[in-house]
Amino acid sequence: MSEINIKRRLLVAGTGVVGAAGVAATALPFIFSMNPSARAMAMGGPVQIDISKIQPGQQITVSWRQKPVWILRRPDNMLKVLDSNEMRQKLRDPDSLAESQQPAYIKAEYRSIHNDIFVAVGLCTHLGCIPTFRPDIAPADLGKNWQGGYFCPCHGSKYDLAGRVFKGVPAPLNLLIPPYHFKTPNVVVIGIPPSQKNV
Repeated sequence: MSEINIKRRLLVAGTGVVGAAGVAATALPFIFSMNPSARAMAMGGPVQIDISKIQPGQQITVSWRQKPVWILRRPDNMLKVLDSNEMRQKLRDPDSLAESQQPAYIKAEYRSIHNDIFVAVGLCTHLGCIPTFRPDIAPADLGKNWQGGYFCPCHGSKYDLAGRVFKGVPAPLNLLIPPYHFKTPNVVVIGIPPSQKNV
């Protein structure tokens, strides 16, 4: 093999290596740009909330995936209303049969893991407005039969204190229950179901 052929082969091989390095250097930033940003990952990540200071009958609102999530501590008188046949007769889906609206581990009766702590996405299932928390009994604007719940001011949809939708209103479904679990008796983690809490 002549000296010229050896130089030619070395030159071709060197050019190939430099070209491959250039392609990698150009492609890597593009590939990394396809990963979600830290902000995007934070918006979709789980949210941990200390519920120890929530008083009976009190509700707080937290943000998860840019949606309002309600956490309500329901005292016995609220649970008693949910149990009544009178209330069940007013509801479109009293047994929470629409599986898309709550995880399988949620008890249908109270739509919660623990009866006293209710967690729900605070968006009306009609057009996504934010209903108001109306725990008051028989207010003038909602009538003498109102036993507490949620009222959507946009189009008049009503939900009970378990997020179950009333009959005869625009909203077609119960409020959505997000995946969540209790890390401790006083700490709720929204975004991770109980089956994945140790993963």
